[in-house]
Amino acid sequence: MVSVIMPVRNEAVYIERSLGAVLSQDYPPERMEILVVDGMSTDGTREYVIAAQAQRPGLRLIDNPRGIVPPGLNIGIGEARGDIVVRVDGHCEIAPDYVRRCVEHLRADGVDAVGGPIKTIGETDEAQSIALAMSSWFGVGGSAFRTVNDRAMLVETVAFPAYDRRTLRRLGPFDEELVRNQDDEYNYRLLKSGGRILLSPDIRSRYYSRSGLRSLWRQYYQYGYWKVRVMQKHPRQMRGRQFVPPLFVAGLLGSSVLGLLFRPFWFLLALVLTMYATADLAASLSIGREHGMRHVPRLLVIHPVIHVSYGLGFLAGLVRFAGHWQSSDGEPGTIGQTRAVSRSGDQSHEPDLPRA
Repeated sequence: MVSVIMPVRNEAVYIERSLGAVLSQDYPPERMEILVVDGMSTDGTREYVIAAQAQRPGLRLIDNPRGIVPPGLNIGIGEARGDIVVRVDGHCEIAPDYVRRCVEHLRADGVDAVGGPIKTIGETDEAQSIALAMSSWFGVGGSAFRTVNDRAMLVETVAFPAYDRRTLRRLGPFDEELVRNQDDEYNYRLLKSGGRILLSPDIRSRYYSRSGLRSLWRQYYQYGYWKVRVMQKHPRQMRGRQFVPPLFVAGLLGSSVLGLLFRPFWFLLALVLTMYATADLAASLSIGREHGMRHVPRLLVIHPVIHVSYGLGFLAGLVRFAGHWQSSDGEPGTIGQTRAVSRSGDQSHEPDLPRA
């Protein structure tokens, strides 16, 4: 039995495609339930789901009064009856065999969670350029599920994962404080407990990128902002690449201010900007040669939007959460109002796979 949990809010533009992809799975319908946990949408999302319920008895609409993802996941897990729980977002489309392949890997490969690479796509010219930046090493660093699609490997996190129910019981609920980055925190807890996460290229999905620079800025600002709380709860979860944007932004701000007092800092600022612009140009041209040179002018702007917004968000988070440091690594922070599931279940492990 599989439970697909979809935490959504105001996804009217995409819900027909995202929910339709779940309804079209080749997994036996009598062994799959679909729980749409809605954050009190006001744009017609709820009405669409209610209409779809008439065609699929296993589809349920559940309220999430808090409106954000972590409580929605916890509510869905609490209601789920499946031996395996699959998370699907309202902004994505999963392949018709997604659920079946997740089940096969969880049962055969001795892992605790599994997912696949996502193909980020855009529906306008600007969104297509954003999607290319979000799928590139220069744009997002070494995020395996965004940049690796040709081999199976053990990773630190995946998008839209499937979990064995025993794993969810053992780890407890998602951290409801984390508006963003809740997957990073949860999957770090899984790895720290000895679990393993598989990225498999035969598990396929498509994610619709943000359509404009303003929404992209907000998205990555929030990623940086809430990453600070993940770092405070789990310092060992951090990787060097995640500090590059805030250090870059701090360097720009510091050089600008100090340049008012000491002229050599203006030269340092000019040097840093020149080096970044050169790297941005090289990366944009590389992407353009593969996907079309028409994207290059937009990529030259999109890359710094991603990096600067994440960096500023991270610095703002350091200020906002300055009093929230804790001494021990690995304990969940504020979990919120949802009751934790009891801990139980053994995990089996098979021979090693490559690691990201």
